[in-house]
Amino acid sequence: MPENLSELVSSVEEIVSFPEVYLRVNHVLDDPESTAAQVSEVVSQDPGLTAQLLRMANSPLYGLSKEVDTVVRAVNIIGTRRLRYLVLATTSLKVFEGIPNDLITMDDFWLHSLYCGLAAKTLADDIKGLQPDALFVAGQLHDIGQLLMYSQLPDLAREAVLRSIEEPDEPDLYLTEREIIGFDHAQLGAQLARDWHWPAMLVATIGWHHEPEKADEFRKETAVVHIANCLAVLAELDTNDAEETDAPRIHPSAWEMIGMSDEVIPQVLESIRGQFEETRAMLAG
Repeated sequence: MPENLSELVSSVEEIVSFPEVYLRVNHVLDDPESTAAQVSEVVSQDPGLTAQLLRMANSPLYGLSKEVDTVVRAVNIIGTRRLRYLVLATTSLKVFEGIPNDLITMDDFWLHSLYCGLAAKTLADDIKGLQPDALFVAGQLHDIGQLLMYSQLPDLAREAVLRSIEEPDEPDLYLTEREIIGFDHAQLGAQLARDWHWPAMLVATIGWHHEPEKADEFRKETAVVHIANCLAVLAELDTNDAEETDAPRIHPSAWEMIGMSDEVIPQVLESIRGQFEETRAMLAG
């Protein structure tokens, strides 16, 4: 059994690697001398990515005013910083589909992840200085460590899940994971994000989405994902009678960090439920 985060991530990397096209796009985007045409050439080498990128660029999710009909135009209109997150969103969804686990279905995993992404984007839309589309991706990927843990350490992960449910005070899952395994799924996901050279904002939001007050950087973004994770649970219940106590507790400091209050919860839930089906169809391609 892998004994630490790095060892566990390395064992997963023997099974699956992150899509080469993202790494190539990242490499070009990191070059300050690169042009939109060069970026477009790399993207266009993957027909599936090209089609999905254009579909996303033209979706209400990103709210662009003009139709985007070529990759070059997409790069010029979207901008390289936003493009990095768009490519990451389109390529990350399918990476772990081939890794079996019997603790959660991929459908259930991506249901929660998509709701979290939509909630994070909806919150970020009203917070000055944040990138809503980047927060959408952060919400989508916040629990990526769960898939690694469930596939590589299924018995220990199951024990942690059961303990979080069965103990009288129902401790948060990430705490029982730390107690039983030695680390939690958030820490594991952050390690993977580092190893795969994802943007630093994602490393922070993935690693601290249960404890936003402990983040050293990207604190506001991490607080957004923390709140979005809890709202996603409420959205999944698909009932207007859902209460905050039906979801993981939102740290009061998280609301302070983003300059909002829990009064926005009903509005956010209504918004993300309304966007869900269209966004799922768009991502499914």
